[in-house]
Amino acid sequence: MSLVDELKSAVTPRAALLVVGVFALQLLFITSYVGALHNPKPTDVPFGVVAPGQAATVLEDRLEKLPGDPLDPSVVADEAEARDQILNRDIDGALIVDPRGRTDTLLVASGGGKVLSATLEAMITELEAANQRLVRTVDVAPSSSQDFNGLSAFYLVIGWCVGGYICAAILAISAGSRPANRERAIIRLGVLALYAALGGLGGAIIVGPILGALPGSIAALWGLGTLVVFAVGAATLALQSVFGIVGIGLAILLIVIAGNPSAGGAFPLPMLPPFWRAIGPYLPPGAGTWAARSIAYFKGNGMTASMVILSVWAIVGAAVTLVLSSVKRKPKAEPIASEMGETPA
Repeated sequence: MSLVDELKSAVTPRAALLVVGVFALQLLFITSYVGALHNPKPTDVPFGVVAPGQAATVLEDRLEKLPGDPLDPSVVADEAEARDQILNRDIDGALIVDPRGRTDTLLVASGGGKVLSATLEAMITELEAANQRLVRTVDVAPSSSQDFNGLSAFYLVIGWCVGGYICAAILAISAGSRPANRERAIIRLGVLALYAALGGLGGAIIVGPILGALPGSIAALWGLGTLVVFAVGAATLALQSVFGIVGIGLAILLIVIAGNPSAGGAFPLPMLPPFWRAIGPYLPPGAGTWAARSIAYFKGNGMTASMVILSVWAIVGAAVTLVLSSVKRKPKAEPIASEMGETPA
């Protein structure tokens, strides 16, 4: 056998295409992570301003015209309202001007991301120093002392996402990359739901009672984890139903390559470049990270949109899987099953 014949025998056209796909994913991985995280800087951070009379408008205008547009300021009635808006996750910080003294108060929430709160503190301190004023920083939603850099919620959600797409991939490729019939699809979704419930509970217990990394309701984190795992798994099953084994690569593209760097984990959303900042909240890692931080540090506030987004991923993924499983397919459409010597149901 010649070298060319040996090469053709060892590397089939299908395998070659898959290798090319992996190579593309590798380059996309590097581009996405480095592109999102290599130069973080705040842009249009929602920020409250509390000051008496006309001074509030003057300060708002001054902050709005800062080079690079780091802040998106708005006048807030008083300190109580500023605290409420921070806890509701409407704004990320607020400056309370004291007209009777030379020390103003900066409100931040490190539970939403320590890097962002530290950046706001440094920025406002420098601005106030230029006016010969001092700043006292108050953290109204402090992160746990066991939650270094506020990353525990992000890592928790990433773990749930990894479990979701790997479980779905195993269920699908164990007997053909496309569901052969509706019964098989229902079984896979049922197993995925059970796995999601167990995975959600396990993650909540690990970050809560075992490690003490995150405060907040264990039951709420359990529910969130169940939804994250099932949403990612159902989306993976749906992609495999449409594209076969290539769907696994597409799931990695969406969840790992696009979703992880845009999730607001290492750097909160206001510090990411526009593209990643725009897509992050609509992908499972971003929606899950936002919701996990809301549960841990913000009394569950501001997480409705994230829960809706995760639910849409779960419902659409399950629906596509069930619909396409009803379509009659020829045996050759089950490449992995045939290679394993299994006859599709």
